[in-house]
Amino acid sequence: MNKGLIKTIIRSNRRTLALQIAPDASLIVRAPERVSEKTILTFVQKKLKWILHHQKLARESYRPSVKREFVDGEGFLYLGDWHKLFIIQDVTQPLVLNEKKFFLPESFLPDAKKLFEQWYRKKACEVFNDRLRLYAETAGLSFKRITITGARKRWGSCGPKGTLNFSWRLIMAPMMVVDYVIAHELAHLEVRNHSRKFWEKVRLLFPNYQQAETWLKANFWLLNF
Repeated sequence: MNKGLIKTIIRSNRRTLALQIAPDASLIVRAPERVSEKTILTFVQKKLKWILHHQKLARESYRPSVKREFVDGEGFLYLGDWHKLFIIQDVTQPLVLNEKKFFLPESFLPDAKKLFEQWYRKKACEVFNDRLRLYAETAGLSFKRITITGARKRWGSCGPKGTLNFSWRLIMAPMMVVDYVIAHELAHLEVRNHSRKFWEKVRLLFPNYQQAETWLKANFWLLNF
């Protein structure tokens, strides 16, 4: 077995071995702390057919991160809609979204990327908090607090003490995707794994979760810059 097939081995307190095919088709192995390398390689060898199949699918659907240039007319996503950027001379606010158009003073261009991230983070905090309260109240669940992260691929996570974490990049996705990720993490407050019981809980909170999950798998690459 060629160890070069494995990009990363992530060890934790988990009890079983698991394989993950990253969006770029690389192989990640999640393993218990004390499992030997030999055991890992044997496991990977047994799953080789599955690995190669899913790597092929990943390569066919892989899209690189979008490179932003911050030029006049460039499109930026917000809640699933594209909004054109207009570079202006007037200096009122660093970055404004008005009538589905982003306005950025030319003098702020050197800080454009930072300003967009700050704007997205602020909106993410507002929107995610509103949607979380709505779904939590409906489900009769409570969470400790929300944290906005800079994760590029992990859209949400549930901490051990009731803290829910969400990537600010998720605010670029349609609202149905935002709601799905929120429902997903709220469900983890009751069910920590991805068992049938967990997915039944997600379905109760957000019946169209499969449609949102499909969008996210196909378009995740649009949510980075």
